Amino acid sequence: MNKKILTITIPCYNSQDYMKKCVDHALLGGELVEILIVDDGSTDDTAKIADAYAEKYPTIVKAIHKENGGHGDAVNTGIAHATGVYFKVVDSDDWVTPDFYEKLLKRAEETGADMAGCDYNLVSEHTFEVGRIVQNNTLEQTGILDAAKHKSLLIRSGSMVIKIYQAAVIRENRLDFPEGIFYEDNCAGPVWSLYFKHFERVEEPMYYYYQHDTSTVHYISEAKCRDRMKAAELFYEKCLAGGFLETYREEIEYRFAELYYVITLFSYMQGVKKPSLGFVKELRAGVEKYFPDFEKNRYYIERTGAEEKRLIAMQGKSAFRFYWYYRAQLLKRRWAARGYARNGEKCER
Repeated sequence: MNKKILTITIPCYNSQDYMKKCVDHALLGGELVEILIVDDGSTDDTAKIADAYAEKYPTIVKAIHKENGGHGDAVNTGIAHATGVYFKVVDSDDWVTPDFYEKLLKRAEETGADMAGCDYNLVSEHTFEVGRIVQNNTLEQTGILDAAKHKSLLIRSGSMVIKIYQAAVIRENRLDFPEGIFYEDNCAGPVWSLYFKHFERVEEPMYYYYQHDTSTVHYISEAKCRDRMKAAELFYEKCLAGGFLETYREEIEYRFAELYYVITLFSYMQGVKKPSLGFVKELRAGVEKYFPDFEKNRYYIERTGAEEKRLIAMQGKSAFRFYWYYRAQLLKRRWAARGYARNGEKCER
């Protein structure tokens, strides 16, 4: 396969029901792109579909088959095989507008940017009608990336699937995705942003993020919460190894505490049917091991909601009290949402 301008990596695991739409839209990039369909040990017809595309489009599509290793491992396989000047990941159940690749490449080439992106929109069916737009970055984060902009991107790097990255930067700095966990982009996104020098945006929601019943984002488990904690730990370790901790300590502290502790604490308490008090204690001990004074962080003070800060302070003083208080409040809200009063009788609607 001749060298292309853009490598599109599509990690696939049991993706037979969705991947055709994703690949078909990637093919709209034409001879500008190479498409690497990475079959991550699928047990359905994903491998056959990937091979069929490679046979039909031999100058554009390559099917790569590997043992199951998870999304991060599949992305890293794509990085290892990529020949394009730019690199891009697309989830196998998502798709993009017909001019997505052309516009991002044009923006990058005209400005000299080594990273370019846009916004995505959430949809529940295959369509090109714009759904709920999710802004991933701001204009203030674009341009030549000085220290202030790197700080901003550390805190809010935005999704990786809506960006293209200059492949030389990835190779030179040995950038990769964490393997064997969910939420791997929570680590990779902010870490990768530190190594790029110029970021630009196309002010359109050109990426379609498909939400469906089988999506992994629809349920919470303790195992997935531990994966988020691991992603935060890897984020810290990679920042430390890269020599960024001294320059960006406040930003790294805030992002770590938010990812490891704040988001995980509340998603765990709300999403797990029988949360463990021991796990709640473990969360607090874990964040304090890395950053014992995170509640004094200026970003934490400015950006964390007042009620969240109150509950976190409560948990810091007594995990037992927080646990049972939060459980009681959650139960009360659920009963109210179902239209029942505290005595269990149906109330007026």
